[in-house]
Amino acid sequence: MTSYPSRGAFDPDAISALADAYQHACAALDLVGHSGPLTDAIAKIIIERAKCGELDPVRLCEAVLEELRSHD
Repeated sequence: MTSYPSRGAFDPDAISALADAYQHACAALDLVGHSGPLTDAIAKIIIERAKCGELDPVRLCEAVLEELRSHD
């Protein structure tokens, strides 16, 4: 796994993966085109997981959905 600096810099491929994960998670939750606390939480979860080295968009999306379900 790739390690990223603490300042959170990601390369273009990583940014693309994070954007894909965000779009898929928003689509799964019927939030495309919305903004607010829930979409902010989605982005935060994705970024935190990516900082730990996970850059697969499918696994990032699944992690978001799992984490949000655990808070229901």
